[in-house]
Amino acid sequence: MSADPAATPPQTGTARMITVDDLPVGITEIELTDPPRNITLANGLAGAKRILALVRLHTHPLGVVVLDGTIGDSWAAHLPTVWAAMDEAVREHLLADGVPEDGRPCGPAQSHRLNCVQRRTAALAAAPMISVVVATRERSESLRRCLQSLLELRYPHYEIVVVDNDPQTETTATMIGAEFSSAVRYVREDRRGLAAAHNRGVAESIGSIVAFVDDDVLVDRYWLTAIAEGFAAAEDVGCVTGLILPAELDTPAQLMLEQHGGFDKGFRLRVFDSELNRPDDPLFPFTAGRLGSGANMAFDRTVLRAIGGFDAAIGAGTYARGGDDLSAFFRVVLNHRVVYEPAAIVWHRHHREESALRTQAYGYGVGLGAFLTSALAKEPEMWPALLRRLPGGLRYAFGRRSERNRNRLDGLPAELSRLERRGLLYGPIAYGVSRWRCRANSAAAQPNRTPVP
Repeated sequence: MSADPAATPPQTGTARMITVDDLPVGITEIELTDPPRNITLANGLAGAKRILALVRLHTHPLGVVVLDGTIGDSWAAHLPTVWAAMDEAVREHLLADGVPEDGRPCGPAQSHRLNCVQRRTAALAAAPMISVVVATRERSESLRRCLQSLLELRYPHYEIVVVDNDPQTETTATMIGAEFSSAVRYVREDRRGLAAAHNRGVAESIGSIVAFVDDDVLVDRYWLTAIAEGFAAAEDVGCVTGLILPAELDTPAQLMLEQHGGFDKGFRLRVFDSELNRPDDPLFPFTAGRLGSGANMAFDRTVLRAIGGFDAAIGAGTYARGGDDLSAFFRVVLNHRVVYEPAAIVWHRHHREESALRTQAYGYGVGLGAFLTSALAKEPEMWPALLRRLPGGLRYAFGRRSERNRNRLDGLPAELSRLERRGLLYGPIAYGVSRWRCRANSAAAQPNRTPVP
C-alpha cells in the first residue's frame, strides 16, 4: 500500500487536534438522521479522552470531528460540537439532495426521495459483479478480521478471492478452510510481491470490476455499493478509489502517520482525467498519490488487463518496496477517468511501532522513485513532460516550504523525512534491480515443454 506522501499533501487536519497525551483515541460513527442515544466506540476503548467520529448523513460521510471523551458518552452532550463542525457540510449535502436551504435532514422513512439515495438505488439496480481481491502473507489474524467485515457488505453480487503470497506456512490456508471455505476462494501465488499477488487475483476473478483491499483493513458495509456508484459517476471510468480512515489511534507512531502522511484524501467526490478534469497541479499525472491508495482501489477489469495489470517489478515484497498502485493509477488516468469516491470507506490499522514507521518512510520514498521509473519505462512518451516539470518537481519533493512539505514536516521527526528522501533517490536503482530479478525469476520458472501442435 502506498500513501505516497511525496505526491500529495496531507488531508488530515482534524487529527492535528489530538496530542500524544490523548492516546489511545476512541473511534466511532454517527448517522445524523438516526443518532445514538449514547456514543459507542468501535474499537472498544473505555475512558478515552478524545473520540474521532466519522459523521454521516443518509449513510454518506460528511467529515470527521474530534469529540471530548471526558464529558461522557451522551449524544446530547456532543451534539453542539458535531453540528458546529458539520453545519456547512450538512447544508451542501442537503442542497445537492434537492432539500430546501432551510430544510432539515430527512429521516429514514422519507429518504427515498433524496438525490443521493436515488443514485445509490440506481447503482444497485444495475449492480455489476465485483471481485474483491485480498493479498496476504502470514497475517492470519488480521486477515480474519478483514474477511469478517467483507462478509457483512451490503452489496448483491460479489466474490472474495484471497491470494496467499509466497506463504511459508499453511496457517492462512488452514484458517480459510476451517472458517471461510464456503464464502472465500483461496489461491496460492508463489511469486513474491504484492503486484504479482494482485495480478494473480485479477486472473482468477470473474467480476467486471476488481476491487483490492489490504489484509489489515476493515471495510465499511457500503464499501462496494459506493465503488459501484463511483463507476457510474462519469463516463469511461477506469478506476475508483476511496476514503481510508484509521481503525485505531493507540500509539504515538499511529498518530504521527495520521497527522503527517495519512491516507485521507477528503470528503468530496473527485473526477480526474488528463483533459477537462485535470487538477490544477503542474506535476500531474506524476503526482498519482493524490488519486488514491492501494489499500482501497477498484479497476475496470478490461482497462486493467489492457495496461498489462500491475508492474510485478514494484510493490511490497519486491526490491522496489512499493509504487505498484501509483503506477496503475498513472497509466489508467492517461486514457481514462479515475474517480475518488469518499463513500467507499475502509478503516486501516496503521503500524503501531516507531521502528516500523521508519521502515515505512524509507519504503515510501523507494516506492515513489520506483513508480516514476516504472511510469517512464511503460509510457516512454511521457519523458518530455517529466523533463519539463523536473525542476518544479524537485522543489516540490525536497523544498521544506513547498506545498507538499509546508504542513507535513511540521512536527515530523527529521529522521523520517531524511529516510523518505534517501529512499526517493534510491528508487530508480531499486526498480532496475527489481525488474532484472523479476525477469530472471520468470525465465527460470518457465517449464521445458514441447510445444503442442
